[in-house]
Amino acid sequence: MQKVVAIVGPTAVGKTSLAIELAKKLDAEIVSGDSMQIYREVAIGTAKASPQEQAEIKHYLVDAHSVFEDFSVKNFVDEARSAIGEIAGKGKLPIIAGGTGFYVNALLNDMQLGDKEEEAASVDPEWEDFLAAKGPQALWEELNKRDPEAAKKIPVANSRRILRALSVISRTGGLFSKQQAEIKPRYDYLIIGLNGDREAIYQRINQRVDLMMEAGLLEEARFVYEHRAGEHQVLQAIGYKEFFPYFAGEASLEACVTTLKTASRRYAKRQLTYFRNKLPVEWYDPLTDPNCANRIAVRIEEWMKEEK
Repeated sequence: MQKVVAIVGPTAVGKTSLAIELAKKLDAEIVSGDSMQIYREVAIGTAKASPQEQAEIKHYLVDAHSVFEDFSVKNFVDEARSAIGEIAGKGKLPIIAGGTGFYVNALLNDMQLGDKEEEAASVDPEWEDFLAAKGPQALWEELNKRDPEAAKKIPVANSRRILRALSVISRTGGLFSKQQAEIKPRYDYLIIGLNGDREAIYQRINQRVDLMMEAGLLEEARFVYEHRAGEHQVLQAIGYKEFFPYFAGEASLEACVTTLKTASRRYAKRQLTYFRNKLPVEWYDPLTDPNCANRIAVRIEEWMKEEK
């Protein structure tokens, strides 16, 4: 089974820089595990590796698509698997680096994924009617009655996934959560998690937002705002929608920056919750351990020698 390393953790913890350092040490190449770095029109708010960093180590799934193209998690998995095959074909180690937990999970494990048409077809019309009549909260509560374990893992806002879960339960009579528990690994993987003191992470997030503003984040956000009429996935990205009230004349720029910092901190908390609950992560603290990269490299080298 192909060996793959994943570097995960909350936003602003230093995943990109550490992945590049490890890639140099271990003769590896990097596949982005971020749902927004795939889009070439947005670079600042998505915290991509710089052109200089990408010149040092080859990156895959960065700037590969336009924000105006549909790009699902299934598309991500298909393209990431192709990239992993290409990297392995060179005799190099594939490193997945990114903080979009569901994307990383879907890549490393053989989860049932469909494109938008397949997903739509898998939903029972009765549940679509239920959602239209009673709304997302009532839909989630219905799932919570039938499969509390599934409801715990699916947010109220993710109506599409709740619809699929309820449809599976209606059709099979079984629990959606049990079906999900039977997922098998696609690779022999090692997941390295980066984390640190919560206040230190929050401070780094605030500093990153300030640096992004200096680098031109507002103009990127204006681009997204001006193209908001379409159903583009980037509209949901943290770093852009927070400025929409400013462009609409409904809030000050300072207030929107504050909102972005708060949203980013909350996102970091959600990221950690996902990684701790969903994936077998080995945690390291790069903020207080100056030898962190070397220790991780040694761990990976030891793991590479293990048979599975």
